[in-house]
Amino acid sequence: MTETREQLLTELKKSEDWEKDQSDLWFWEKIGRLPFKLLDKFTPAFLQNKIGVILDELGQYVQSGGRYLSSVSSIKSYYPNREVENLEDVASIPITEMDQAVTKLTSNRKRLATVQGASTGIGGIFTLTIDIPLLLGMQLKTLQDIAICYGYNPNDKKERMYIVKVLQFVSSDIVGKKAILNQLSLIDSPDEGAKREVASEIQGWREVVFTYRDQVGWKKLFQMIPIAGLLFGAFINRSAVNDIAEAGMMLYRKRRIKERLTD
Repeated sequence: MTETREQLLTELKKSEDWEKDQSDLWFWEKIGRLPFKLLDKFTPAFLQNKIGVILDELGQYVQSGGRYLSSVSSIKSYYPNREVENLEDVASIPITEMDQAVTKLTSNRKRLATVQGASTGIGGIFTLTIDIPLLLGMQLKTLQDIAICYGYNPNDKKERMYIVKVLQFVSSDIVGKKAILNQLSLIDSPDEGAKREVASEIQGWREVVFTYRDQVGWKKLFQMIPIAGLLFGAFINRSAVNDIAEAGMMLYRKRRIKERLTD
């Protein structure tokens, strides 16, 4: 049994309140970007090259899914107490139950990210090149699995564009966040012109990657210290996955609620 209109409006407000709260983060985001901008010129060439690899991999992900693509067949594991065979079966699951599935998924991914960050942090600068694409892959995989929990198919190119915009949202400052929220609201628009606007915006791969680099990269510099990098790596990766999962949950649940309200 799906929710009443009043229940849906109550749940929608939770996501909208979360979006408003994001504006309070701008000060810390700006502070966080300064060190990496200052240290950028001193960043080793191999690390700069790794940023270039991420650029290519993100482009490949949106075009074809590449090696980061999640399988929709995993949907049964997210709803073990329900008879779900495909994404259409998810349509009748209450939002609160979807939220519970995502919360459980997020908890598992944060544990995995902690272990991954610690293991790649042991070697400091030498294992950092392994960790950056691994972290990006985990964030993309987490967002795709959240999409599946809310009944969306990450195999669709539209969903891959949406997911990269969520990744960019988390990495952006408050001005960027407002612009991206507007773009995300157009993704399901019947207006083909609006959809093309979102598609054209996503072509700026370099912008997506460099905002990602500013947000994650400066923190990774602390991970260059051997042994101590273990602690930094564990904390950084856990918080990065937590941030992306929170944004994915709030934005996808809002999208699903609005669809139900218009049905």
